[in-house]
Amino acid sequence: MGKDVLLAAVIGAQGLKGEVKAKTFTAEPDALARYGALHDAKGRTFEITACRPTKDGEAVIAFKSIGDRDAAEALKGTQLFVARDALPATEEDEFYHADLIGLEAYDNEGRLVGKVSAIHNFGASDVIELVRSDGDTVHLAFTRETVPVIDIAGGRITIAVPEDDEPNDHVE
Repeated sequence: MGKDVLLAAVIGAQGLKGEVKAKTFTAEPDALARYGALHDAKGRTFEITACRPTKDGEAVIAFKSIGDRDAAEALKGTQLFVARDALPATEEDEFYHADLIGLEAYDNEGRLVGKVSAIHNFGASDVIELVRSDGDTVHLAFTRETVPVIDIAGGRITIAVPEDDEPNDHVE
């Protein structure tokens, strides 16, 4: 089964006719309607009948099967996905975050550090999350300096492990 890509998350109802307000993760908020029906994590499908951008990164969406405010309110928190293969091909040096999930992460010396488990954005910039073999997680800024090599076909990335500024052999 192919990967799903998160395109939007419902953040609330909009008006009385069943429209929802959604946080979008597409370059253009109105691009959501280009990919056909979306689905949630449980497999329920949502056919978009109207989509209009509002403020940056948000859109108001009408779905075929949602006709009133109560039904729209019930969708709050719903994440909306599309199958990865429904998205356009990427250019060289471009990728979807979903393409990175599961790639092995190696340091500059070829040692396995962990696997990519997620890409987050907590407001300042993207953060890549790695899960090490012992189950611990590592979060690194997702920049060209920190992740200089992304080899999706090879199933791996290379990370530049930050150096400690101070020795850790003392207690303050």
